[in-house]
Amino acid sequence: MIGLLEKHILIEVIFLTIEDMVRVLSARVLRGGDKLDTPVYTACCSDLMSDVLAFVDEKTVLITGLTNPHVIRTSEMLDLKCLVFVRGKVPTEDILDSAEEQGLVVITTKMTAFSACGLLYDAGLRGVPVPLAWGTEDK
Repeated sequence: MIGLLEKHILIEVIFLTIEDMVRVLSARVLRGGDKLDTPVYTACCSDLMSDVLAFVDEKTVLITGLTNPHVIRTSEMLDLKCLVFVRGKVPTEDILDSAEEQGLVVITTKMTAFSACGLLYDAGLRGVPVPLAWGTEDK
């Protein structure tokens, strides 16, 4: 037990539950409170949904400050598990209802994206793997 957070280990892969994330981020659950026991292994943080679509290819958590319909469409296309809105942002009821229809857990935290990512990383959550930077191909 690490403070209020228990790190779960499954076949040497660390994961957190969404409930763990809520505690770490001092977050408020907006939708999907019945799915807080869902395990998450990776997270992605971006306000550019084109980057999320280009680099994310696994069910993950999206951390963002955007509260527009593009976030919901991106989440649907990638079958994401959870949306984390930072800086205390709360989307409109229409957006929250769309997220609920998709089965997404939606939470909000007053933290900045940088702080939220740092705390989740410290708790054991890792970023989505991305390809090597352009021009650094293995030879």
